[in-house]
Amino acid sequence: MGGFERYKRQITFDGIGEAGQAKLSAARVCVVGVGALGTVVANSLCRSGVGFIRVIDRDYVEETNLQRQVLFTERDVSEGAPKAIAVAEHLAGINSTVMVEAVVDDVNASNVERFVSDVDLVLDGVDNFETRFLINEACHKHGVKWVYGGVVASGGATMNILQKDDGPCFRCFMPEMPEPGSYPTCNTVGVVNPITGIIASYEAAEALKILTGSGDVSDQYLAVDVWENLSSYIKVNKNPDCPVCVGKKYELLDRPAASYAVSLCGHDSWQIIPEGRDSADFGALAARLEKIGEVKLTKFLLRFDGDVSFKLFPDGRAIIENVKDETGAREVYAEYIGS
Repeated sequence: MGGFERYKRQITFDGIGEAGQAKLSAARVCVVGVGALGTVVANSLCRSGVGFIRVIDRDYVEETNLQRQVLFTERDVSEGAPKAIAVAEHLAGINSTVMVEAVVDDVNASNVERFVSDVDLVLDGVDNFETRFLINEACHKHGVKWVYGGVVASGGATMNILQKDDGPCFRCFMPEMPEPGSYPTCNTVGVVNPITGIIASYEAAEALKILTGSGDVSDQYLAVDVWENLSSYIKVNKNPDCPVCVGKKYELLDRPAASYAVSLCGHDSWQIIPEGRDSADFGALAARLEKIGEVKLTKFLLRFDGDVSFKLFPDGRAIIENVKDETGAREVYAEYIGS
């Protein structure tokens, strides 16, 4: 089997074979977001022998994640482990022949091109539309295929963006970005475990087909609801007026860098990304904060619990907990961490 003994059952499948397995071994993918969708996708692709997997996530493991995010354990929760680090460690124990690169960061206009330009395929595991629109622009600019996936409540959907001249991009499907608060999220309507596994498994299956050059790659949008027993395929046509794949206008990529905030799905928290991020001085900040609350330092972050609670990462990025809006989060950052 040419060193592919562990993939014997997969190679026996006519759709892959030994030639397809060799393509998987040489492939490079990027999984953006390793929560409910991303952990399933990363697990599947690692076990399938995809040679290089970059996993990116800005968040850390919490107890509420364990209901649906399959690569995490209670130990990860107790250690406050960043999701990307925890995923990489668990995958190393599953398939040591796969190179897994863990990136603990927020995907934004300043770094997304670096993350996607050197891979063959990008897999969507994010929880917000702004990041998806950004991925869509970056992948189109660099000619990288990507697989969209999203879930909420008991429903989910997935769609391949194949960068064909006559095929659609994500903006063809969704011309305008929904306003924050205008669509249901896992914060407002929850999410059940089975739908995350189903949609992520479809993403992983399409990834295997794309990476092996299969002629059976889907060119339709798939929607599934496990509670209402519904599934449907929808043909998405290219929008002749699409600003991205027709006009080649990359509005989000070209936006000037600035401080910004984003709500995190699954908990009443906001992430603050300061402009011109610098390394955080954990020692000095811990000495100051210890006078007014409890401080816990790990190799990954500084956690503070007092009148407010937050986690601060080495690059100056912070997750402010138990706040209802961006204004409150920014006020906490300014008062306790600094400008």
